Amino acid sequence: MRPWRSGPSDRRGYHHGNLKEALIEAARRFIAERGIGGFTLVDAARLVGVSPAALYRHFRGREALLEEVAERGFTELAARLARALRGPGTPLERFTRMGEAYLTFAEEEPGYYAAIFEARPAGPDGCPPGGGPPQQAPSDRDAFGLLVEALRSTFPDGFSGGVDPRFIALEVWALSHGIATLAAAGRLPTGPGLPTKHDLLRAGVLAMVHGATARAG
Repeated sequence: MRPWRSGPSDRRGYHHGNLKEALIEAARRFIAERGIGGFTLVDAARLVGVSPAALYRHFRGREALLEEVAERGFTELAARLARALRGPGTPLERFTRMGEAYLTFAEEEPGYYAAIFEARPAGPDGCPPGGGPPQQAPSDRDAFGLLVEALRSTFPDGFSGGVDPRFIALEVWALSHGIATLAAAGRLPTGPGLPTKHDLLRAGVLAMVHGATARAG
């Protein structure tokens, strides 16, 4: 987590014209320290030093603010995955480091990470709760697309049995998310002789990829 000079309970002002950014940052900090349900719009307003009514110039309500935090989180996650993919090493090493970058993001940015997976989705009519136009999350697709792209570049000949690389990418994402969630909750066993979360991730990715590339007979 990023170090802060003060906690979210400390009232902080904002520079003129930057209210929207200040609110997003306040929400991210609250989520990191209190969880997705640990703050209200009044809390965010108090932190940046404005009246609750001022928030509605930028957000329809609390869920709209959370959606924006989630979008920012997806953008940051996608950027980190892209940097890992462009790094040195073999294609498989770079792909594995994408998973490691995912774990690091979850550890360093708990506010963004929680918002990504816990912000309320759109309703059954495609609109967010409370009405309004459908909200897209292009960064979500971009991050997943990077995983698929990495697999296709690593294994241009494809996988045995015609396995869709998107299937492998989903498995890797699920593995990374599971490890990150257990680690954040303090539920990942640690100690002498036990692998670190990064060791677990590397072993899992290699097992999935090698299994998908194995050829019969």
